[in-house]
Amino acid sequence: VQLQASGGGLVQAGASLRLSCAASGLIFNSHAIGWFRQTPGREREFVAAINKTGVRKNYADSVKGRFTITRDIANRMVYLQMSSLKPEDTAVYLCAANRRGLISGSPEVYDFWGQGTLVTVSS
Repeated sequence: VQLQASGGGLVQAGASLRLSCAASGLIFNSHAIGWFRQTPGREREFVAAINKTGVRKNYADSVKGRFTITRDIANRMVYLQMSSLKPEDTAVYLCAANRRGLISGSPEVYDFWGQGTLVTVSS
């Protein structure tokens, strides 16, 4: 099972970025996908999650109204559209999958994790 996050970069505050999560080696349509972020010295923080059909979504309060999670079932991709970025959004962003289909904010729920992509937002 492989999950690969991509799309990170260096942007100025107020800008937008779209992150992508590509999945292989799992029955993609049966897994919920979550995005988390991590900075040095801090616990992994939930960002957003989407259920297997793409209908149900869950967002952290810190990103509601600014970030949107979507999935392309045909192409086995999940996206995180980030807008109005703030310096405090700076982190390594990781995508994860859970076979129970839960749009949970708890990292323990997730069975598979991908490598992260770094997002840096300058002020």
